[in-house]
Amino acid sequence: MNLPDIFFLPPNRVWRTYPGGKRLDAMEGKANPEDSRFPEDWIGSTTRAVNKGREHLVEEGLAKVEVDGETVLLKELCERYPDAMLGARHVAEYGPVTQFLLKFLDSAIRLHIQCHPTIPFARKYLNSGSGKTEAYVILGIREEVKEPYIYMGFQRPPAPDELKRIVQEQDMDAMLACFDRVPIKPGDVFMVPGGMPHAIGEGVFMIEIMEPTDFAVRVEFERGGYVLPEEARFMNRDVDFAVSMFDFNPTPIEKIKDQYFCFPKPLVERNGSAEYVLIDESRTPCFRVNRVDVKGRYEKRADSFYVGIVSKGRGAVRINGQDHPLEEGAKFFIPYQTDAVLCESETGMEFIATFPPKSENERAGDTESEVPNN
Repeated sequence: MNLPDIFFLPPNRVWRTYPGGKRLDAMEGKANPEDSRFPEDWIGSTTRAVNKGREHLVEEGLAKVEVDGETVLLKELCERYPDAMLGARHVAEYGPVTQFLLKFLDSAIRLHIQCHPTIPFARKYLNSGSGKTEAYVILGIREEVKEPYIYMGFQRPPAPDELKRIVQEQDMDAMLACFDRVPIKPGDVFMVPGGMPHAIGEGVFMIEIMEPTDFAVRVEFERGGYVLPEEARFMNRDVDFAVSMFDFNPTPIEKIKDQYFCFPKPLVERNGSAEYVLIDESRTPCFRVNRVDVKGRYEKRADSFYVGIVSKGRGAVRINGQDHPLEEGAKFFIPYQTDAVLCESETGMEFIATFPPKSENERAGDTESEVPNN
């Protein structure tokens, strides 16, 4: 099999417990875009989705690509050609997986109040080396939503026993009284660490980057007319397990904006184009995220594979003399074996590039994850 220098990623919609996805339908060119139970697109995923009642769908969540006219799982290609796809250092430490999970998410309603595990919690209780720290890149807000928000951290934390009571009785007035709304807008980038209670508000379209698991406890059982099965609420465990996952430290909105919102740091600026670091190891060791603004030409080099998402504008990439057009919403995977990618746009194009975590050797040597242009 001849591996291409770039893989374009088709839609990979995944069933979830909340409605949304109208924006994704429109991006896919569907005649009558509408919200459904498929509000997420898992981009370049080597992680399987966990959905109660859909366990028979063994490939749900796994991205597919086309090679030599054949449709195959990206995960299978990584397993068959690990060094070419991912790089030997990455595979030696993490195995033949990308080691991050990347999504489009388009919410029609506010999501469940939920929490994800930290890495130490996952190691102790879930037999996993990954928790579920997340990052959000806000792309858009539905027109009818005038004050977009998320819930993030307890501003007025309950005692653990009180949270247990709230959950058991589904006292949602008491639950929501623990939070203030954190205002958000397109362009915002922020981290949601494991252990932090949170819920994405209605009408939010975003890129979500996270550790490669589908771990979550949901302490709100009904949203959008769907009642979570008992096994899906606390990961088939009890309420004490769920409560033990939460961080009960108070997090005022000012602290959230100061500690968890991320602001671009220039990496390379040349001839009108620029690349910015959005998330690096100072924020999390779990993944890295850059933004590339192309005006004219920009040569992108990296010492790892990465996944790109065109978040604004249009343009093209040229690799080994072959041009590939890009439109807003395009998603692509650049394997480790690919060298330079020449990005071009006359009218302006922005894409978000997500990179895997550094290997232990890279961390020890404090090497850069991205290679600036020469």
